[in-house]
Amino acid sequence: MSVGDEPRVYEIRIHGCAGTEEALALQESIVRVLCPDEWHKGPCEVPWGFTLGADERADGGESDGGESVVLVLGIYTSGRTAAEVADRVRAVVGEAREAVLCEGDAEQFEELVEQFRIENGSARS
Repeated sequence: MSVGDEPRVYEIRIHGCAGTEEALALQESIVRVLCPDEWHKGPCEVPWGFTLGADERADGGESDGGESVVLVLGIYTSGRTAAEVADRVRAVVGEAREAVLCEGDAEQFEELVEQFRIENGSARS
């Protein structure tokens, strides 16, 4: 993955969640890293959003019969900032869960791209 200055969609995929409930519970801690003051004026420094997916890397051996889930944090930023955000997320989720930074799907996180354009006054498509 290249680490450039042009903003684009990146994903931080958090593996090791035992199910949807656990993945959703992680969101609040991660949000506080991305946006420490929820009442701040103006937009967040880095547009972000969450989605869930099946953890294709899991072995399927969940003891409660539940499905292993990956929590996906989408961000729209430069590669350099994406790497910094991924490090902050790793500090929050701990060593029990792997947080992997990769290029994301702009169509899946279309609202982040649009948010960035609006907030930065960019008319570029």
